[in-house]
Amino acid sequence: MKISKEDLRKLNSITDKRPATVIQHIIKHGFITTEELANDYGYEHAPRAARDVRERGVNLVTYRIKSSDGRNIAAYRFGEPIFMANKVSKIAGRTALSSALKKALVDKYGAVCFVYLQPMEERLLQIDHRIPYEIGGEQADDVDCYMLLCPSANRAKSWTCEHCPNWSIKDIEFCSNCFWAHPENYNHIAGKEERQIIITFTDNEIEDYNRLIDLVGREQAESTIKDLISTYIVKH
Repeated sequence: MKISKEDLRKLNSITDKRPATVIQHIIKHGFITTEELANDYGYEHAPRAARDVRERGVNLVTYRIKSSDGRNIAAYRFGEPIFMANKVSKIAGRTALSSALKKALVDKYGAVCFVYLQPMEERLLQIDHRIPYEIGGEQADDVDCYMLLCPSANRAKSWTCEHCPNWSIKDIEFCSNCFWAHPENYNHIAGKEERQIIITFTDNEIEDYNRLIDLVGREQAESTIKDLISTYIVKH
C-alpha cells in the first residue's frame, strides 16, 4: 500500500508509545500480527493496542492470518483511506475518536484533564470513553459519553479498569458511579468505598510543593496532607 507524504506526516506525528509502535511497524512491514505485538513488543492485549491507533483517527483494518505455528490469528493493516473523516465515525463496531470530538469536548469543558483537573495543551489530551468500551460498548454519539485525560490519567484508568471486578461482570451502572468514569460525581473507586482529592501544583506553586517535600519527606507527603485535611474538617 502506497502512503502519501501527508498521511505519512500525520502518522509520524502520533508519538504516544503504544499506538506509535503499532503504526511504525505497519509502515515498515505493511501489517502487524497479534503474535508480533505480544512477542516483539510485550503487548498481550492486542485489541487495546489496535484501539489506541483507531482513537488517533487511523483507519485500522483487522483480518486473519496464519501464525508461526499455523494457528489463525488476527493481524492489522491500514485501511483506505488511512485517516477517517474528521468526525465521529464507526470502524469495526466502535466509535473512532477523532479530532472533531476532541474539539467538542474542549469547547464544552476546556483543555483540562478530567481526572487531575490540570489545564494543558490540547494536543497532549487523549479522548477516552467514560465507560470502557469493553464493558458498555457504544453508548451514544454524545460528547458527555467521553472524557479528556492526560496520558498519565489514561494509563492509570486503563490499569484500574482492567483489574476491577467489573471488567468481567460488565455492569454499566457500576461503572457510571465510579470515580474513573465520573470523577465529578461518584460513590466508589473501582468498587472500593473511597474518595479521592487530587492536588496539583503548577507554576509558582511548585516552589511550595518542593518546600513541603523538604519538610515532611517524599514518602510521608501524601499521608501528611491527608491528615492535615482531616484535622481541618474535624476542627470546623
